Amino acid sequence: MEDLAYAIVVTGGIGTGKSTACNLLKLYGYAMIDADKISHNILSNAKDEIIEIFGNGILDVNGVEIDRKKLGKIVFNYKEKMKILENILHPKIRWEIFNEAQTLESHKKPYFIDIPLFFEANAKDKNAYPIDKILLIYSPRELQIARITKRDNLKIDEAQMRIQAQMDIELKRKMATFIIENTKDLPFLQSQIESFLKNITE
Repeated sequence: MEDLAYAIVVTGGIGTGKSTACNLLKLYGYAMIDADKISHNILSNAKDEIIEIFGNGILDVNGVEIDRKKLGKIVFNYKEKMKILENILHPKIRWEIFNEAQTLESHKKPYFIDIPLFFEANAKDKNAYPIDKILLIYSPRELQIARITKRDNLKIDEAQMRIQAQMDIELKRKMATFIIENTKDLPFLQSQIESFLKNITE
């Protein structure tokens, strides 16, 4: 993934409000490559290969599509199975992101790539996403826990387990190029994004 001069990765952690921030960036007219959307499509396209490895138990109630929650339970509990799934999906995801990015590069203006686990991917493979500009949507751990317990109807220990499965948000903060604080309400987040956009376009 070379020569992505105009790309800015958007990342965060569970409960930091990255999706809301990405929606606001799109409202301001910026192009967004969505790694999650790409991974959904690739998961569907690789369905037969994944069922062969993980079995029919990962299918939805209709026995047609992969139930991502069922698959998620398996791979989160068994690291070797997570690695198998990553080896199937990640090269395909990276390739599609790169293809979409090349098109946007031709416009010669900033655009964003929403990669939820950007730092985690690069920790495993430093060449996974060689992009220099990283925007972190930041919220402290206590606020992450409060948000996801409310949003996903989880117990505190369940929320903590999900947060611990990701790289520590404070470590991500140290590695990010830009930081947007999402610690208050939506108007505050919007003001933070407006300030950030002003800085990158001046």
